[in-house]
Order: sequence, then structure tokens, then C-alpha cells
Amino acid sequence: MENKSAREMARLAISALQDKKAQDIHIIDISEVSVIADYFIIAGGANKNQIQALCDNVQETLGRAGYPEKQTEGYNTANWILMDFGDVIIHIFDRENRLLYDLERIWRDGRQMDVSEFEE
Repeated sequence: MENKSAREMARLAISALQDKKAQDIHIIDISEVSVIADYFIIAGGANKNQIQALCDNVQETLGRAGYPEKQTEGYNTANWILMDFGDVIIHIFDRENRLLYDLERIWRDGRQMDVSEFEE
């Protein structure tokens, strides 16, 4: 059964990432393989400033929509920012760390989704 608030949260987060020109956005539906969240959103940024701007825009967009953030880690170093909104977890990487941690491979049991599935 689909969690509509998680899907809406994911849609808003994707839109916020796109607004700040995030690179290579991937969405993985992990609801069938894990209890930690429904969606992982993985995106890249070109440098520390862009990665922090992506994070700021997601926080602002979801906050205005009434979705409280549980935790953010990695903001100051900005090579991998993890944003936990409960049902949606957002990872924003620099290129080097994205290749190193390769979350898409680790979570390959989840359902890979296309950004277009979240467009209105």
C-alpha cells in the first residue's frame, strides 16, 4: 500500500533538487525491502556550495509544506549530506563520495524509479 504523504514528500524534494540543478537524481522505493523509509532520493552536486544550496532548498521546501526534518548530517563538510524526513531519506553527494559509497548498488533490491513518476 502506497504511503501518499511519503510520495508527496518525495515529489517536493525532487522538485527542490531540480530547482537548484542537482545532478543525476535517482529515486529508490525501499518500502518493500526496509522499514527505515519508503524512498531514498540520491542526488549529486558539483561543489560544496551547490550541495549546501540543494540541502537548504529541500529543507525550506519540505518545511513550508509541513514535513518536519528529523535530522541532517554532513552539512558542514558537504561531501555527503544525509537528510532524514522519516519516510523519505535524501542523500546529496559530491561526485567522489557518490562513486565511493554507491548507494544505488547497495539498495539494488529496492525498486528503481524515474523522476518522471513524481511529476505532476
